[in-house]
Amino acid sequence: MNKFKLVDLYVLIPYIVLSITGILMVYSASSYIAMADFSNPQHYLLRQSMYVLAGMITAVIGYLFPYKWLKEKKLVMIGTGVTVLLLFLVLLFAEEINGAKSWLSLGPINVQPAEIAKVIVIWYFAYILSRKQKNVVENLWKTIGAPAVLVGFICFLIFIQPDAGAAIILFGISAVMIFASGASPKIGVMFGAGGALLLTGLLELIRHYGDSLFFLQEYQYNRFLAFWDPFALSQSTGMQLVNSYYALSRGGLFGVGIGQSVQKTGYLPEPYTDFIISILGEELGLVGVLVVLGLFFFLISRIYLVGIRAKDPFGSLICIGIATMFLVQGCINLGGVIGLMPITGVTFPFISFGGSSTIVLAGSLGLVLNVSAHEKGHQLIRRKRQAHTAS
Repeated sequence: MNKFKLVDLYVLIPYIVLSITGILMVYSASSYIAMADFSNPQHYLLRQSMYVLAGMITAVIGYLFPYKWLKEKKLVMIGTGVTVLLLFLVLLFAEEINGAKSWLSLGPINVQPAEIAKVIVIWYFAYILSRKQKNVVENLWKTIGAPAVLVGFICFLIFIQPDAGAAIILFGISAVMIFASGASPKIGVMFGAGGALLLTGLLELIRHYGDSLFFLQEYQYNRFLAFWDPFALSQSTGMQLVNSYYALSRGGLFGVGIGQSVQKTGYLPEPYTDFIISILGEELGLVGVLVVLGLFFFLISRIYLVGIRAKDPFGSLICIGIATMFLVQGCINLGGVIGLMPITGVTFPFISFGGSSTIVLAGSLGLVLNVSAHEKGHQLIRRKRQAHTAS
């Protein structure tokens, strides 16, 4: 009970508000499709509510989990090994849906191992880098060589599902955590410039050679075509982006009202998952979108702040990795919704429908709250000691 007194309300309250907003928007965005497919407009509402409840339970577990156990080598290695095994099982046994193998059926539940991998990689890197922080500063390549190979292998297993969005998120998380652990800023600049050049070259390759490239399937190439000229493909692969524009345009400044979206009635595919922000914009307008984004980025800023203030390198890296996960995932989703980047199938944290994503993201916030409480507890102990010494 004493630990609950140390909970960081600046993390907890935005999470709860975003989760409730997500339940409301999932219901609004999915009611038409749910009625058509299941004769029950509340089908996705009930499922999302259960996911949020399960996520909150997971967050409590993450918060109450003994902090010192998080730094146990055996637990870290077991978590990493199980994640790699699940990714292999997905490739071997998962049913292909929309051209990808992402979901693993475990009895009555479906699990998306790529979502689990995000938090496991953060945990693994926080453990490794916090133990070798001095070596990272002195000899980066020797220190991160083996861990980087392992994480690169995990990214590869996710990429060939194929799930490029999750692989990009993992790469972004890993890069930020490595440089947050003490790597030279010059190396960071070199990585950034190299990444920009690689991305530019990759886009040019895709533009000229299309789906004849060995790593690109036809539906993925069509997403790039839709990104470059969505209105030319408005009746096929460009439909999502074009109707996303229509939804955001129709919403204007204050929206047409909750539940009044037209685009969700069969015009905009995936209105309650990848493109839920478009429906939010149509119903609540630019003001509604900015409020949600403001709350979301406030949460990210607070997590970064907890990480920066943390005295323990392990806890600091955990927070920085989780904040980066939220930031990269949110930006990729928004980029796809407004046409700044190709659609990748990445959902918006806490707002989009999804079981694995909702539960894993909530659990990761539980870890942030755990780190915050750990730091607050140590501060209270130091103050008591100082007060005792002064008396």
